[in-house]
Amino acid sequence: MEPTPGTLLASDPVAAAAAEGLLRPDKQLPAWLLYDAQGSALFEEITALPEYYPTRTERAILSAHAGEMIAAAGTPLAVAELGAGTASKTQLLLAALLERQARAAYVPIDVSRSALAVAEATLSRTPGLSVHPVVGRYPQDLGVLDAIPGRRLLLFLGSNLGNYDPAAAGELLWAVRARLRPDDTFLVGTDLRKAGEILVPAYDDAAGVTARFNKNVLVRLNRELSARFDPDSFRHLVRWNAAQSRIELYLQSEGEQQVWIGALGTVVRFAAGERIHTESSYKFTNVALRALFAGAGFRWERSWFDERRWFAVHLLRVPPA
Repeated sequence: MEPTPGTLLASDPVAAAAAEGLLRPDKQLPAWLLYDAQGSALFEEITALPEYYPTRTERAILSAHAGEMIAAAGTPLAVAELGAGTASKTQLLLAALLERQARAAYVPIDVSRSALAVAEATLSRTPGLSVHPVVGRYPQDLGVLDAIPGRRLLLFLGSNLGNYDPAAAGELLWAVRARLRPDDTFLVGTDLRKAGEILVPAYDDAAGVTARFNKNVLVRLNRELSARFDPDSFRHLVRWNAAQSRIELYLQSEGEQQVWIGALGTVVRFAAGERIHTESSYKFTNVALRALFAGAGFRWERSWFDERRWFAVHLLRVPPA
């Protein structure tokens, strides 16, 4: 027997997200839907593109300062990571940690099972490192942190914080803070505000990889919800919203159309030029970040920057109770 739409919404987060986001006037989908197996693979391609500076810039910061970061956090430590992906940059921090302690546990948390499989396969060969991947979202699945004994260093790299609007970012930081113990540390990567002429190409590359990544969410809905989207009838659109200091990704309908979503038992109508907002990437100032961190109860201790000050990695600590 086919599940009813109501039953499906209660049990399937993809169906619930599609119903909530597409059956409203200002259509939108949560960014986590972009990261199925194919989306995760496309994102790995994006990180190597010449236009996409955030990954290589953050990697350069970690490469130059991983030892300082671990020393500042203090050892011994167990490491967990939100939005770990394939953990390619995290290896720099783990290597620095294992220079200071013989054994360490690493708990990568991500919505992409395929990305976690790559991380586990790569890192499990590291002497002294035990890897415990968790497929999960946050803040919903932050309870996994409770099972990690001792002092912990939690990572949130890749400017993932920028995918949340300011209110949601504050709520997430509060939720993280509530799961950490006094003297635990939190290492956060953030993309900094800069000219739109630099930002827009990073999300609208000449090779069209980001366009494929963005449209892949429609392919996912077709596969998982028996939808009938034609990805070619939508255009990948990128806008720099200077007033809100964020890059915005959209899928814009090329014409008037109706799309059947079988799992929801409904038709979604699009006017010509109507958009689905699929992702935002906020670009921060240091003043705004300090206020955001302090507002969630963290004590800022140190920041590391690249030479152009395009990106920053911040070490936060949970103060004594």
